[in-house]
Amino acid sequence: MSHRWDPDRYLAFADERGRPFLDLLARVGAADPRTVVDLGCGPGNLTCLLADRWPDAQVLGVDSSSEMIQKARATGSTIEYDVADLRDWQPPQPVDVLVSNATLQWVPGHLDLLPRLVEQVRPGGWFAFQVPANFDEPSHTIRAGLAAEEPYRALTAGAAEPTSHDPETYVAALTALGCTVDAWETTYLHLLTGEDPVFTWVSGTSARPVLALLPDGLREEFVAEFKHRLRAAYPEHPYGVALPFRRVFAVAQVPA
Repeated sequence: MSHRWDPDRYLAFADERGRPFLDLLARVGAADPRTVVDLGCGPGNLTCLLADRWPDAQVLGVDSSSEMIQKARATGSTIEYDVADLRDWQPPQPVDVLVSNATLQWVPGHLDLLPRLVEQVRPGGWFAFQVPANFDEPSHTIRAGLAAEEPYRALTAGAAEPTSHDPETYVAALTALGCTVDAWETTYLHLLTGEDPVFTWVSGTSARPVLALLPDGLREEFVAEFKHRLRAAYPEHPYGVALPFRRVFAVAQVPA
C-alpha cells in the first residue's frame, strides 16, 4: 500500500467506479447515524454521497494516500478528511456506519483485519465494504504476465497485488463475529470510450504499483506493449470497449 496514487488518473472513470458504491450504500439500513466513516475514501468524490444520504451525521474520510486526501480536501466540502492506514486506524469511539469501498483488496490478509474493523462499529451499527474480484480477467493476467518477462521481472518483483475472496468467505468471517450479513457479487459490463480505455482504467489502480517500479524509458516500453496486448484482448466495437468487472459486496450489521 506504499505506492503513490494519482487522483486525477483514478477519477478518469469516476461514474463507472461510483456505481458499486451506490449499490453498496443502498443495502445499508442505518436510519439516523451520528458518525459515518469512509475508510479508504480516495479523492472524496464518493464520500460526499454519504453526507447526502445522512446530512445530520458527522462524516469522516480516511485514506493512506496524502495525494488522495489533498484532492478530497480541495473540494471545499465540510467533510473532514484524515491521512491514516486502515490497518491501525481507530476512531475516538465506535462509529455508527463504517464503509470501505474498493480498498480492502490492497491489504494482504485482510480477512484477519475484519474483527478489528467490526470492533470500530457500535453495537447495532453497520459495516459495509466492496472489493474487486476480477483478478483472473485479461486486464490483470496480461499485466502480470508481462511484468514476469525480461527485462521487467527483477524490477517488478514484490509489487503490491490486490486480492479478494468470494461472498461466502466474507459471510463466514463476519457471521463468526456475530454479525447479520448480506453478501453478493455483481459483474458490471462497463462500455468504455477513448484511446486505450482499459489501460487508462488499470493504470489508475491495479497496474499502478508495477508502473511505479519501472524506470523512465523502460516504463514507456512496458506501457506500449501492455496497451498492444490489451487492445487485442479488449477490441473496440461501435458501442465502445467492453470491460467486464466482477465485484463482491458485504453489508454486516453488528450485534446489538
